[in-house]
Amino acid sequence: MSKRIPLPMPFGWFQVAYSHELAVAESKPLRYFDTDLVMFRTESGEVKVLDAYCPHMGAHLGYGIRGQAGGGSEVRGDSIICPFHGWAYNGEGKCTDVPYANNPPPRVARCETVIKPWHVREMNQCIFVWYHPQDIEPAFEPDRVPEAAADNSEWGSLKIHEWDIATHTQEVGENSVDAAHFLYVHGTQNIPTPDVTEFDGIRRRSRLVSKMQTPRGEITGVIDNANVGPGQAVVRFSGICDTVLMANLTPVDEENCKAFYAFIQKKVDGKEPVGGVADAIVADIRKQMEEDRIIWARKKYFEKPMLCDNDGPFARFRKWYGQFLV
Repeated sequence: MSKRIPLPMPFGWFQVAYSHELAVAESKPLRYFDTDLVMFRTESGEVKVLDAYCPHMGAHLGYGIRGQAGGGSEVRGDSIICPFHGWAYNGEGKCTDVPYANNPPPRVARCETVIKPWHVREMNQCIFVWYHPQDIEPAFEPDRVPEAAADNSEWGSLKIHEWDIATHTQEVGENSVDAAHFLYVHGTQNIPTPDVTEFDGIRRRSRLVSKMQTPRGEITGVIDNANVGPGQAVVRFSGICDTVLMANLTPVDEENCKAFYAFIQKKVDGKEPVGGVADAIVADIRKQMEEDRIIWARKKYFEKPMLCDNDGPFARFRKWYGQFLV
C-alpha cells in the first residue's frame, strides 16, 4: 500500500516544549521524530534531552515511580536517575553513577556516551531540539524573536494553542504560499495579494496584503511570514492590532506533526490587549487551523500537482523545502 505522503521527515531545529512546562529538577517524556525521548532540567537550570531508554535494562527514563509516580524520573544535580535500578545519566548521555556496583561496566568506567544526547537550544520561551536522520551536527541556528524575550516589557505574555495534525510538516508549510485557499477554505472577503516571496538559503519570507472590513471601516492588513528551516516560523500581523505568532511545527513521525502556536500582542498603555480585535485575531487563526486540519488529514500529496497560472509559487517552495529532506 502506497503512503499518502511519501516524504521523509525534514531535518532542522524543532520545538518540543515551552520553557515554563519544565521546572528545575523535573523530567518529562517526549515522542517526536518517531523516537521516544526524555527531557529534563538540571538543578542548575539547563535543559537536556536524551533518548528515552536506560541502556542497563531498558527502562524509560521519562516515567517516575514511588515519590515521582505520575511524573518524570528524579533529577539529581546534572543527572537523571533511572527509576528501575538508580543508574544516573547526565545530559551528554554518560553514566555518572551505578550506586550498587563495585565494578561498573567498561563503557561506564571509560566515561563513554551510552545514551544518545540531543542538541538543545532554549530561546523565545521555547525549547528546541536539533533533528537529523544521519545525526549530522547542527548546520544552522534558530532565530531569536525579540517580542518573545521574557524581559520584553512592551509585549504581552504568550497565548498558547497546540494542535496534533495528521500530515507531513511540508503540507502545512505550503499554506504560506497558497493565497487562493484563504478565500475557499477560510471564507475571506477576497484572495490576499502576494506582495513579497523570497527564498534565501535556509530562510524563506512571504508577505500577503488583504483588505478587511472592521467596525472602523476597511483596513489593509499585512501578514509577514518568515521561516528559518522547516521548523521555525514567525508570522507578524499588522494593520489592526500588532500581533506576533510563533508558529512552530515539529514532526511526530513521517505523517503526523504537532503545531505549537504562541501569540504575542503589543501592549497598549502598558497593558495587554484583552477582548475586541486582539482576541478576534487569535480566534480567527484558531478557526482557520481547524478548517485546514480537515483538508490536511485527508488530502494526498501529489509530486506534480496540476497547477494553474494564479496558484502560488509551490515549485519554488518545494525546492526550498527539499534541501531539508534527506
